[in-house]
Amino acid sequence: MKISIERAALLKAVSQAQSVVERRNTIPILANVLIEAEGNNASFRATDLDIEVVDKTDAQVERAGATTVSAVTLHEIVRKLPDGALVQLTDDGTSGRLDVNAGRSHFQLATLPREDFPVMTSTEYSANFSAPASDLRRLFDKSKFAISTEETRYYLNGVYMHVSQGEDGNVLRCVATDGHRLARIDAALPSGAENMPGVIVPRKTVGELRKLLDDDEMQIAVSVSETKIRFATPDITLTSKVIDGTFPDYTRVIPMGNTRRLEVDAAEFARAVDRVATVSSERSRAVKLALDEDRLVLSVNAPDSGAAEEELAVAYDDEKLEIGFNAKYLLEIASQVDRENAVFLFNSSGDPTLMREGNDTSAVYVVMPMRV
Repeated sequence: MKISIERAALLKAVSQAQSVVERRNTIPILANVLIEAEGNNASFRATDLDIEVVDKTDAQVERAGATTVSAVTLHEIVRKLPDGALVQLTDDGTSGRLDVNAGRSHFQLATLPREDFPVMTSTEYSANFSAPASDLRRLFDKSKFAISTEETRYYLNGVYMHVSQGEDGNVLRCVATDGHRLARIDAALPSGAENMPGVIVPRKTVGELRKLLDDDEMQIAVSVSETKIRFATPDITLTSKVIDGTFPDYTRVIPMGNTRRLEVDAAEFARAVDRVATVSSERSRAVKLALDEDRLVLSVNAPDSGAAEEELAVAYDDEKLEIGFNAKYLLEIASQVDRENAVFLFNSSGDPTLMREGNDTSAVYVVMPMRV
């Protein structure tokens, strides 16, 4: 194999590959990226056996072929090369070495046989559709903060993507929860997604997918089966196993009868929570919200380190209410609000609280209160 590639294109391809590779693994070939060159492009494939990413890029192919080399080492080399460099990759197939040349820099990297590289088996997908990158980005960005990190409840370690009933018909919905907070985000249902099976997309896959979704004009081809999900652009294909488990009935957690309505400037609220939480060193940092007519007092009382209080002007005209929340959860939920105002709907100090952006019901958040 002998190919030449622009440094910027090569860096983009290997950075996607090396982020999929697990740093600590017992199978040496899984630390490698499979480079395949033919025609006028090269593809870079990496896998951890649960996720596989293939990145195609334009290349001058002098001699077609394939080899595997350490993804992390190749990425580090390319990252440190000067901008605009033309990188030449050469493998004669017999020396067990890949030559990397760029200007006056020359490297030799150990290779492993391409035949040892595990390629994810192709699956018959039961649903195939295209969705705008901006829709998918919103669905996953706004829900991923609520993914559980508790390994014992593995079925909560991802985002549940499924078709559901919205206010105006069927929608494509993403839900994540860790038992303390919940995010439910809706988008228009793409044509062809109607019979999509509901799948739990793992946390790592959600992180890798985010790199495909920066271009608002891009349409992402999505394929779903009971066991796998695939996201593809013309250059990158990301295939992942889905979590084998049943996502709980989240609808029972979303309160419907909360009538006490608080409207507040989302950015101002987040800054105030952050300020008063400074005095508490505990991880759980409880912040108390005391509501009265058009007035919100945020307070933290940490016996060891001190106390803090801040008052905000808000829109609220119900009975007095005192309720406590984990400061981190409040900050994460408030940071999801794209519009100016956040609307909180309370019932009592012991019941789950609902939060949404103004009157928009396509993004709904639930947070459990704490005793304070």
